[in-house]
Amino acid sequence: MKQRLPRRDFLKTAAGVTVGISLLPLACRSGGEEEASEMLFKVSLAQWSLHKAYFGGSPGDTIGWGAFGQMLYTDYRSLLAGDIDPLDFPVLSRRDFDIDGIELVNTFYFDRAQDSEYLGELKNRADGEGVTILLIMCDALGNLGDPNDAARTQAVENHYPWVEAAAFLRCHSIRVNAASDASLSDDEQQRLAADGLSRLGEFGDQHGINVIVENHGGLSSNGQWLAGLMDLVDHPRVGTLPDFGNFYLTQPAMDIDEHPEAWYDRYQGVTELMPYAKAVSAKAQNFDEAGNCLDTDYLRMMKIVLDAGYRGYVGIEYEGDDLSEPDGIRATKALLERVRNELAPEYA
Repeated sequence: MKQRLPRRDFLKTAAGVTVGISLLPLACRSGGEEEASEMLFKVSLAQWSLHKAYFGGSPGDTIGWGAFGQMLYTDYRSLLAGDIDPLDFPVLSRRDFDIDGIELVNTFYFDRAQDSEYLGELKNRADGEGVTILLIMCDALGNLGDPNDAARTQAVENHYPWVEAAAFLRCHSIRVNAASDASLSDDEQQRLAADGLSRLGEFGDQHGINVIVENHGGLSSNGQWLAGLMDLVDHPRVGTLPDFGNFYLTQPAMDIDEHPEAWYDRYQGVTELMPYAKAVSAKAQNFDEAGNCLDTDYLRMMKIVLDAGYRGYVGIEYEGDDLSEPDGIRATKALLERVRNELAPEYA
């Protein structure tokens, strides 16, 4: 694992900023039914929804995910072969999709975590559009539950610059993965992940940043196991980011129609993870002609989210192939808004 670069003074200064207001309920205001329904939740946009546009296609199809992971450390900027610039994400989110909350992905900025000029420009563009940068999704930084003590410590420390960058950008969280060694028992993997998460949570607490875990394949997609991990860590800065679709129990994911046994029930999983949620990811891949998601019953799922008392942003994460990325984002946004309006009389 690549050694962490020395931290810069500007991030040390920014680390003291207290953040998290983006998760607070919207202030009461007068207005029409649309404004009233927005009191339930607002819609944000996960940057991964545009990963093909950034990379010039899906890396899984073009070079393979293994090669992609290696190139992040050797030549990550050559991966950005698409037609859009990651710096423009706040502008694109607001002007193309009328969305004012965004979720960054570190693989689009892999060597930029300590680049004050670059992060400052990203922040300025977001501020100029009235866009809030909510969180940074962090991948390819090592396993927080690695059974090797030195490797686990390195993985924890590899996340430090992203915690500091998140503080500088006034995010509320970084999203991490609770990965360990699949050859170990579930309990041992949980113990090791709890150690890494606890240490990272303490560092996040020093900077006003939450550390939230997504169900992201393998054991982390077992809702009962991940909820148990949260109980074991028992830190107010450590929580979850339930994703509607990432409940595949194998790595890589197997086709759900051919191997339903390889998938955890998504409604049960989200129900188990919502008590710890500090963000929510609305995964979508396929739509019918009426605009409904074929993979997830959004009405049922959003009732689970709202019944848990959550009133924060719900992030669009489109990963389908039938629609273009922009059209998939718009379809997911329209579905979330329709469901929100339908549920408003019950929950407002």
